[in-house]
Amino acid sequence: MNPQRTLVIATRNKGKTKEIRDLLAGRNVEIKNLDDFGPIPEIEEDGATFDDNAYKKASFAARILGFTALADDSGLVVEALDGAPGVHSARYAGPDATDADRCEKLLSEMAGQTNRKAAFECVISIAVPMGAALTYEGRCQGEITEKPMGDNGFGYDPVFYYPPLKKTFAQLTTEEKNRVSHRGKALQEVAAEFDKILIWIDQNMPIFEKTACLSHDDDTANND
Repeated sequence: MNPQRTLVIATRNKGKTKEIRDLLAGRNVEIKNLDDFGPIPEIEEDGATFDDNAYKKASFAARILGFTALADDSGLVVEALDGAPGVHSARYAGPDATDADRCEKLLSEMAGQTNRKAAFECVISIAVPMGAALTYEGRCQGEITEKPMGDNGFGYDPVFYYPPLKKTFAQLTTEEKNRVSHRGKALQEVAAEFDKILIWIDQNMPIFEKTACLSHDDDTANND
């Protein structure tokens, strides 16, 4: 495994890994995820911004594993709720809440609101073990519906209406969603600049040099 040309996706999500692997197919890089390694500690996503959390996950994985790591953080930002649920999107209705619970809480918070503007935001961080990182962002503007619609997707997709396609994210096919979503846009930016990213990785990854092992006789001779 060549540390210079290995990119670890800091997730165990097979779907997300496949999406990135497909996007970077044919590039001079080996894509792995956390399942390819032994257990590593969980990261507490307690940053104040998506950027904070993405960098925290990527830099931690890079330091622990010794490879360049990619992580993303994303969530829903609702204008009438002063940006909530934001970085707390996954925990908005409590730690054990389902996607349906989160959508229900959001709709209850939005009851009577005429301003339904919202956006999904995503930040991708690519970090090397020494701490340096690159950042890519994606944003998708939409509106919060009055009720859930559609059975595809996950999270807040059933209540996020995308005006250009006149559907909620949960009514889009996977291909349609990947073209217009916040994560899709950020990943497209990564793909478009990947040749430059590889150069940056080469410049910032530590160089591991092979050294010959000294025999006991050699070591004794050197100490004479």
